[in-house]
Amino acid sequence: MKIRIKGNSLRYRLTRTDTAQLAEEGYLQEQVDFGSQQLFYALRVVDDEQLSATYKDNTITMYVPKRLVLEFADTDKVGFEGIHGNLSLLVEKDFTCLDNVTEDQSDNYPNPLAAKKV
Repeated sequence: MKIRIKGNSLRYRLTRTDTAQLAEEGYLQEQVDFGSQQLFYALRVVDDEQLSATYKDNTITMYVPKRLVLEFADTDKVGFEGIHGNLSLLVEKDFTCLDNVTEDQSDNYPNPLAAKKV
């Protein structure tokens, strides 16, 4: 799982394994170790209708409606988004990059644009 924060927007990108784990277990968490402190970021499945997010105890948590997670996991849907106050929220599938990159992308979703690249 990757997180991107830009201004008032928060975006999570999920690999195939991340998506399966979220659908099965209802929770997914990663951390960044700064030595003396850690920043945690998580997704939690909830019985709600809207995306929401909190920042508490060094943890950014996005709360995702169960129906969205199940649709996301079981279809070709690329992502879903919402607004929580002034915060823009987005969860999307992490596609393989079309350019050469050094990170392991073996668990990423196949990029639909790869067939169009000449």
